Amino acid sequence: MNKLLCILSVLVILSACKQEKEPEMEIPKIPVKEFFRNPDVTGYSLSPDGKYLAYMAPVNQRLNVFVRAIDDEKAKQITNETKRDVAGFIWKGNGRILYMKDNAGDENYALFGLQIDSGTIQGYTNFENVVTNIIDRLPDDDQHVIIGMNQRNPQIFDAYRLNVETSVLTMIAENPGNISSWMTDHKGNLRVAIQTDGVNSSVLHRLDEVSDWDTVITTNFREAFNPQFFDFNDSTVVYGTSNIGRDKAALVKVDMTTGKELEVVYQNENNDISGAAYSRKRKVLTSVFWIGEKAQRSGFDPTVDAIYKHLEQELPGVEIYLTSRNKAETIYLVKTASDKTRGSYYSYSVQDKTLQKIADVSPWLNEGFMADMKPISYKSRDGLTIHGYLTLPKGQSPKDLPVVVNPHGGPWARDVWGFNPEVQMLANRGYAVLQVNFRGSTSYGRSFWEASFKQWGQSMQNDISDGIRYLVKEGIADQNRIGIYGGSYGGYATLAGVTLTPDLYACAIDYVGVSNLFTFMETIPPYWVQYREMLYEMVGDPVADKEMLSRYSPALHADQIKTPLFIAQGANDPRVKQAESDQMVKALKEKGVEVEYMLKTNEGHGFRNEENKFEFYSAMEQFLEKHLRPDMHSDL
Repeated sequence: MNKLLCILSVLVILSACKQEKEPEMEIPKIPVKEFFRNPDVTGYSLSPDGKYLAYMAPVNQRLNVFVRAIDDEKAKQITNETKRDVAGFIWKGNGRILYMKDNAGDENYALFGLQIDSGTIQGYTNFENVVTNIIDRLPDDDQHVIIGMNQRNPQIFDAYRLNVETSVLTMIAENPGNISSWMTDHKGNLRVAIQTDGVNSSVLHRLDEVSDWDTVITTNFREAFNPQFFDFNDSTVVYGTSNIGRDKAALVKVDMTTGKELEVVYQNENNDISGAAYSRKRKVLTSVFWIGEKAQRSGFDPTVDAIYKHLEQELPGVEIYLTSRNKAETIYLVKTASDKTRGSYYSYSVQDKTLQKIADVSPWLNEGFMADMKPISYKSRDGLTIHGYLTLPKGQSPKDLPVVVNPHGGPWARDVWGFNPEVQMLANRGYAVLQVNFRGSTSYGRSFWEASFKQWGQSMQNDISDGIRYLVKEGIADQNRIGIYGGSYGGYATLAGVTLTPDLYACAIDYVGVSNLFTFMETIPPYWVQYREMLYEMVGDPVADKEMLSRYSPALHADQIKTPLFIAQGANDPRVKQAESDQMVKALKEKGVEVEYMLKTNEGHGFRNEENKFEFYSAMEQFLEKHLRPDMHSDL
């Protein structure tokens, strides 16, 4: 495992990574808090009548909800949370806001309602150890919303219709024990369900809420049709993404009475289609989306295409998102973003074609001091094309730099181009940052995803190591100053890296990471239980694959670790339990390995409270300075 092949062939890497010198400029050291403080404003949403804006802003370090008239900067604070950020909110009619919050990071999200004029708060699902999710906002019904809740059985979610005025909950579909998700038609009727036994999945359909369910499509989990929304006449035709019979998921239309694929609406040869958007008022498909090196869109509707075209002219050089609109679809909220800024919010009048700036998200960060995030790709040792991003410290020669490799969580997720405060903070401190979309990362198709199955610590880890070896070979990285930092699965990759390739890293930071594959799968949240057999196929079976899981569980091989470690954990984490970090720290201390441990009793799977983020990233900065010595700059 430690004999790594060093011959890697490059497919794409931007010429900026090869240049001898970047123009010299003085980049100030930006305080850690400036990267991780709460945004001034975030999450703007337009009321259905288009007259009001709701958004979140910090009050005493906690994000709360504010409302103001669209043409008046004076706002009214309508929530007063002091222990935990509001997790998210939606409009319900023009006079009510629904919002979510959990308790100290336990992810047991409860739904609350607040009447804007009176300030009256209603706790709709504030039950102990219960998780709530929203199935359908029912935008045409000011009195009701459809939610999912695991109150009856912690492992599964039943569907309820909630009256937001009376707080009355009415169950409209009892989960028989194998339904993983529900979907409504455009009138709010619950008509589609996804059923799973953990390995095989079926799409169910019914004509109305009193009819029986019919099984339409059954597949192994490796293939799937994921329903998105009904066709616009509320027929039996559904738009969805599908990789059935193809490697890359496409947007298709399916007849829900027969399961037959009627039409491939859009597909991309390089990436999975991630979703689509439509006009609720005009009942037409407007856009389809996917992620390549950056976020991509293709249009189907001249009206929305014209909006994007105008916005791209007015706001060049940034990614543009239409995040909210009024019911009449005459006013849109626009969000911009890039790799160097959290962006800004604007309102856009379709009739007047006027763009009005509302606010910058983080105006205190100087975009000119931020570093470029470059898309890269290289060949793995077994011939796969691995994509990722390389961020080089601004104002320094890309030669013999200290590097922090930052594997993403999931692992069945991916890194994307855009503003990342962790990456920018590290680059500002003089580190090159490598983000690797190793095999299993999503959006690259089924075969790339399946290549990760039962490969934790193996070829998935090799993809990360190969990226580092490439940077060393190209002269970008100083091989004696390589660090690794990741959260969740990225935390596992961190621990696996210093266990399996202990000579590769000078230091490592594990953030809420898995350390023992056996205990991890024994302690998954109850609502993950129905996916247990799928996890056994994707990660490994604790019985049939006992030897493999033992070999690639870092906590069981602490004697191989010699790299200084910093571990951070939330005590209320429902996904990666505190025991994962505790056992790792204990094993390392018993072996005499240097380890720092930060445990927060009021956090879960990642730190959200601002003061905890400040403490964690300040400790990270000191740890990396000690072991990677970023002050040893190459000559400019």
